Amino acid sequence: MHMKYRRFGRTDIRMPVFSCGGMRYQKSWKDADWDEIDDANQANLEATIHRSLELGINHIETARGYGSSERQLGRVLPTIPREKLIIQTKVGPTADSADFYKTFNTSMERLGLEHVELLSLHGINDAETLDWSVRKGGCIDVARQIQREGRAKFIGFSTHAPNRVIVQAIKTGEFDYVNLHWYFVNDFNWAAVEAATRHDMGVFIISPNDKGGKLYEPPAKLVELCEPLSPMQFNDLYCLSRPEVHTLSVGASRPSDFDDHIAALEHYDHAAEVVAPIETRLREQMVQALGEDWCKGWWDGVPEYLETPNHINILEIGRLWTFAKSLDLVEWGKMRYNLLGNAGHWFPGTNSAAFDEETVRKVLAGSAFEDRLIDVLREANEMMLEAPKERLSAGD
Repeated sequence: MHMKYRRFGRTDIRMPVFSCGGMRYQKSWKDADWDEIDDANQANLEATIHRSLELGINHIETARGYGSSERQLGRVLPTIPREKLIIQTKVGPTADSADFYKTFNTSMERLGLEHVELLSLHGINDAETLDWSVRKGGCIDVARQIQREGRAKFIGFSTHAPNRVIVQAIKTGEFDYVNLHWYFVNDFNWAAVEAATRHDMGVFIISPNDKGGKLYEPPAKLVELCEPLSPMQFNDLYCLSRPEVHTLSVGASRPSDFDDHIAALEHYDHAAEVVAPIETRLREQMVQALGEDWCKGWWDGVPEYLETPNHINILEIGRLWTFAKSLDLVEWGKMRYNLLGNAGHWFPGTNSAAFDEETVRKVLAGSAFEDRLIDVLREANEMMLEAPKERLSAGD
């Protein structure tokens, strides 16, 4: 199948609908020196990049927080004609914007490039990181300086923030594109996608295969419900059936990781029609397991984690439980649930391992599912709690 492309918002970049994300093929989550990187790993990374380009996936995306990714890419990207590449790297916003500039310089040194097409402020995840980014003299001002120097063409941001914060960042008008989470198991950010569309911003969907359900290791129930597509293909087409979405990250760890996604393009021109009966089956299964009222709006009246006792992330726990309970996405639920409280603002709030029912009931007084949510918090912990996990990096 030939690669498909979409206009990446006001950047006018001709963006492939799949992007080559750079956080799974690198050797180390540390910024490893070359003597720590073996030849086999580097050869695999370079083969993955070349396979990506063969398929027409010329958007290569990485970050300063992805360990040795930039350094290793710096061995292969400069060997490729520059006009064939769309390169994005990401640098986290900092309280001292001078640090942002220094870190960007490190990124460029590692990549071995004179410029990148896309520079993201990596992790506008809460009010503080938004302030560091857009205040006078903040990181966006430094990013503009980098633009004037000709070292970055367009400025965007990546985010794990609540929808409210994402929309706030979009409304500043400072950004050309956004990297965010939105896919079948996470509809919460659709209002942010719509806001980005109104501002003619590029929309890059982060981690639709991993955070979007651990779809490279799908449970049997999901496989059956998604036939004749694979769960990854269904999720690809579910996202790409929306013209507001421009590209999906494929976090390839080896050249063959693109294959299932490329096969989905057979249905690209009629994605909505192919997706519709599968989505109907999935949602019917969810209603059968959980009830129609729950599926229509269990989240209404549920406060954000900053407004809950001990910052219990009731919205996130409810989301994980909903899909784990109805579609057997338990392993995915465990992966996400056990990051709560261990990943800072990248995955904020805490889990429900220890909560006081009386105080939680007070913040759920506006919910029609108050009693059930109390039960869900208990059951989610029983279903998904494992030994605490730590985030590997400031990644997506």
